[in-house]
Amino acid sequence: MKAQTMPSPIVELERASWDADTPADPQWTAAVESGKVLLFPRLAFALLPEERALLREDMLSPKARNVSLRSDGVLKGASGTALEQARLATMIARFRAQALSLVDSLFPAYRGALSTAPTSFRPRRVETRTQSVRADDRRMHVDAFPSRPNYGERILRVFANINPDGVPRVWRVGGDFESVARQFLPRAKRYSLWQAKALQALHVTKSLRSEYDHLMLQLHDRMKFDEQWQQQGRQWRVPFPAGSCWVCYSDQAVHAVMEGQYMMEQTLYLPPGREADPAASPLGILTRLMGRPLVGAGAGVGR
Repeated sequence: MKAQTMPSPIVELERASWDADTPADPQWTAAVESGKVLLFPRLAFALLPEERALLREDMLSPKARNVSLRSDGVLKGASGTALEQARLATMIARFRAQALSLVDSLFPAYRGALSTAPTSFRPRRVETRTQSVRADDRRMHVDAFPSRPNYGERILRVFANINPDGVPRVWRVGGDFESVARQFLPRAKRYSLWQAKALQALHVTKSLRSEYDHLMLQLHDRMKFDEQWQQQGRQWRVPFPAGSCWVCYSDQAVHAVMEGQYMMEQTLYLPPGREADPAASPLGILTRLMGRPLVGAGAGVGR
């Protein structure tokens, strides 16, 4: 791994409350929209005494990757007794409320535009996962959805390390999105509209895969399969301490999850164009680099 002398992609903010305790700063929005990770080292998600017993790996169903709580209150992927599951649902719901409060206070320009995905509890130890190269989140990547095209919709995530033993959640964070895109775009397979239509007809994708979605998946895969880049590409090792929280656009911040156990996570979606600076988004950057529309009417036609 190369040592880095360039500015870190981590922006550390001193804040100890999930609710607004200081006025929002537009620089926070600019930072996260440029692919940086906002770290709150003193912002802990506090567990209730009875919830500490839930921090066990066997709270996860054997075939599930994470425990998740839907907006309708349905808990998925959990094991344990009925009482334990009820307490776990309450804990996850409380984190969701606090994460939403944090995002609302950090990014007031997004109010009314964000939609909420299920909230997750991740009790599994990262180092013990066995996955394919494409699915292995220990390899640096940006998030992209194979089955659900999003046409430039942003993926905003709030994480909290709740490890009771003080173990950090260790990430690798890579260089800026545009530099990485410039490196890997020449290797991307050409977009095929007929192939996208076939994938939709076969229900492999839930809607027509746009050229933007195709390119994001190509970047995701090309990054993960490039062993030399994984080892030698620009990157920082970032230990997120227990009792901390961090926020990023995971479709833009190049990252890999290397170590740790017990984490909470909340995903929110922002429609394309609702950013403070849409030109700085992956859609804006890829559209400029490719020199043509990548979503919408006419995009990809004839390619």
